[in-house]
Amino acid sequence: MSNVNRKVLPGFSLTLGYSMFYMSMLVLIPIAATFARGASIGWNEFFKTVWSERARSAYAVTFGTSLVAALINVFLGLLIAWVLTRYRFPGRKILDAMLDLPFALPTAVAGIALTAIYAPTGWIGQLVEPVGLKIAFTPMGIFVALVFVGLPFAVRTVEPLIADLDRELEEASATLGAARRQTVWRVVIPPLIPAIITGFALAFARAVGEYGSVIFIAGNIPYVSEIAPLLIIIKLEEFNYAGATAIATVMLAISFGTLLLINLLQAYSRRKFGHV
Repeated sequence: MSNVNRKVLPGFSLTLGYSMFYMSMLVLIPIAATFARGASIGWNEFFKTVWSERARSAYAVTFGTSLVAALINVFLGLLIAWVLTRYRFPGRKILDAMLDLPFALPTAVAGIALTAIYAPTGWIGQLVEPVGLKIAFTPMGIFVALVFVGLPFAVRTVEPLIADLDRELEEASATLGAARRQTVWRVVIPPLIPAIITGFALAFARAVGEYGSVIFIAGNIPYVSEIAPLLIIIKLEEFNYAGATAIATVMLAISFGTLLLINLLQAYSRRKFGHV
């Protein structure tokens, strides 16, 4: 009796065709159209638009705060995921449910709430302003908003792997005389590195594209707290569609390059530490 190579899900050609069609309609064609529209204004005008002092400042604010917020989210996400997974305490389920609030909360609502709290007259703002710390309407406010919206990504990507960690390895490490710090860095952290990088990538991508919550708390001051997505909106309101697509093209290129680098790091970490 001859062996027949049967696929678990038949119809590869048809499903691949549907997948490529929808990927092209929803992702590839819009991205290609953005690049084409941005390049249509000519290289001199394109470079003048995307490399103006105001545009450079917006890039720095957008990608700089996004990077710092993603790094902080990775650290906080690892700690929170560890606490939620390894410990049982009153209110744990409530805290676990509240972590997903940024997923469902409209970004405009989040921006208004954060502004009300961190404004000079807000609950926290009025406490820190006397010591010279201003949060709302500054890049610090943008950072707070990006940490808020990106934290769930960092927690949820690491949490399942922490739950699957073999505690016997930790006990064996302690039995062999390893200090707690050695156990953490040599036993606990290595299997989590691929998930940590994934959480960082998701938090960073969300931060770069965040708009609704940021514009309320940022103050939108040119050269100080103006983000690149807002600059694109301003160009559109001025009916400068070519300028808007030019800036969007730069953001696409930087975001694509950053995510490509992160994917390479993920692939390297999986080869080094194994699939987890």
